[in-house]
Order: sequence, then structure tokens, then C-alpha cells
Amino acid sequence: MGTKKQHHDVISTHWVAKLTLKIGHYLMDEIEVKILEVNRKELENRLISIGAKKISQKEIETLFFDSKDYSFKKANSLVRLRKEKDRSILTFKKLIDNKKAKIAKEYEVTVSDLESTKNILESLGLSMHAKMSKLRTSYVLNDVKFEFDKYLDEYDYIPEFLEIEANSIDTLHKYAKLLGFNVEECKPWSTLDLINYYSKKKIP
Repeated sequence: MGTKKQHHDVISTHWVAKLTLKIGHYLMDEIEVKILEVNRKELENRLISIGAKKISQKEIETLFFDSKDYSFKKANSLVRLRKEKDRSILTFKKLIDNKKAKIAKEYEVTVSDLESTKNILESLGLSMHAKMSKLRTSYVLNDVKFEFDKYLDEYDYIPEFLEIEANSIDTLHKYAKLLGFNVEECKPWSTLDLINYYSKKKIP
């Protein structure tokens, strides 16, 4: 019985990865850091002063999926289904390194129907383990992304933070410095790291 279950989980993991590879996918190396507890208005003024352009402000709803034994989490991977305005996106990420920055392989595909995609994932043996909503304000400068995230609802205890994404660690640190931050303030954290950090701070 245990062997059958393990085999089923392996198949589920395999097919989720295959799904992102076959349907209009793209693959990228995600290189990013988080800077905690920022003053967004002050940083927006700094970004504008160095030439950054505001590209969007939107609410994002994210559903996280895993197998019953959390095989994706154990493998430093995640499956995420995200709703942004009128667009739904399925993502598979695999963490590569998190020493100086969070570096991950990312497969991503736009899907036409969120509920149908959710049903497909559940039919593959996955279930939704977390749901998060946030307000994201995004800027871009020279292919570097600056995204202010403020979580809502049950995760609103997490203060607003800035995420910087670039094509190299040196570029990340260069722009963090331009905004007044040092390397130590650039956290190579995942969303789970963020939740764990602030959950512990909540404990009296």
C-alpha cells in the first residue's frame, strides 16, 4: 500500500512539471531578494528619481498545492496557481540556491480557467495547502523589477516589504545600494521563510 502511494506522488510531481513544460511554457532563472519593513512612499520617490517606471498595482490571490506528504516542500519546490485581475498563472518552482539571493528555476504558463486548472491539480493527487492574497505595486528599471508586497487577510501581520529581481546577484546588490540598503538587509527568503519569521515574532 505504501509503495502505491509513493508511486502516485512521484507521478503527480512528474505530471505537474510536464504540464508547465508543454502548454505555452517559459523557463527562467529567478534571482531575487526581499527587503523587510520598508517605507513604500519614500522608496517609490527614490525609484522615480533614478528613472524607474511604475507598471502596475494589483491584488493577487495565490493558491499553493502539494501532495499529502508535502513532497514538493521536501524537495524545495512549489506548485502555485495565481489569479491576477483577468489572468490566471500556473507556476512550478525549484529552489537552486539561497545563500546570497533566492535563485530558482521557474516554469510558468498562463491558463484560461483557474477552477479547471485547480481540478486538474487535485486529480493529479495534489491538494491546496495555503491561500494568500496580497496587494502588489510594481516598478521596473533596466530589466530590474521592484515589487512592493503587502499581504492581506490572515497574513496581514506581515509588514510591507520590497522584492528586487534581477539577472544577477551583483545587479540586485547594486540597486539595493542605490535605494539605501546594504547586503545584510537583502534577505534570500522564500514566502515560507517570511511567514515563519513573522509568525515567531507574533508569539508573546
